[in-house]
Amino acid sequence: MKIYKDFASYNQAMGINAPLNNDIDIGYYDPKSIVLQPEPVMVDFYRISIKINYRLKSTPSEAHKSAIFFNSPDLIIPPGWEAEPTFTGMYLQLSKKVIEENRFLFRNYLDYGQHEALILKDEEVVEISAVFKLMLTHYHSEKKHFAVLLSYVNVMISLVESFYQRQFSTNPRQYNRIVADFQQALIDYYTQPVKQLPNVNYFADRLGLTANYLGDIIKHFTQKSALENIHEYVIKKAKEVLEKELELNTAEVAYQLGFEYPNYFAKFFKKWVGYSPKEYRLALNKKK
Repeated sequence: MKIYKDFASYNQAMGINAPLNNDIDIGYYDPKSIVLQPEPVMVDFYRISIKINYRLKSTPSEAHKSAIFFNSPDLIIPPGWEAEPTFTGMYLQLSKKVIEENRFLFRNYLDYGQHEALILKDEEVVEISAVFKLMLTHYHSEKKHFAVLLSYVNVMISLVESFYQRQFSTNPRQYNRIVADFQQALIDYYTQPVKQLPNVNYFADRLGLTANYLGDIIKHFTQKSALENIHEYVIKKAKEVLEKELELNTAEVAYQLGFEYPNYFAKFFKKWVGYSPKEYRLALNKKK
């Protein structure tokens, strides 16, 4: 499988303009010159692709639509789909170096990994296009206002994240399934002996998603982070074990739940419940 390490080699292979910069590359698509990608490839950089009013040749009966696609390092890009050469669009490519050096400007979206495309509304296309035009002005500027260019990149990525939140709301059935699968995976976690506490990465891997993408969906629909949901469930299980398995001491309860250190379990439990595990059991005995 071909791996493209830089913008220049990828652009040449795909039939788009040569980059002006090794860390940020911005441009408009010319559909007639784009080369159809016949095999899966990988790129060693981040890539946001915006296609406006496109339609696949294989589905001519479908309406034209506009969407944003995303690729990140180490993820396989499937073979290119052949769109009718009537769409317009633009692309933004970012090196790993520029992301690492300016991580404070970039939020969850760049760590979403593989996920469904973001379908854009007409007014969102207008907004994205306006920001892109400003980015391109500074990209071609002789003075190379790199800080300003980065600021516009940040604005565009922030817009994309906000549009994803809108998409989460307009198509809840699809995302409710992810929430339900996450909650079921939480239940399933403690149906077998465990060696460690559950974490967001474990459930993201199980659901075939990245941790940030799963986290944003869970936060959107439950109003709590994925980690908060996990911790709430751990506390629920802790209460069940403390109430029903009286033969276990606090340390044994901690190990059964996946805590490495009993003292940490005691602090964790008291933070959430207001009592230590021992105090909780005493309070239960008094009620009885």
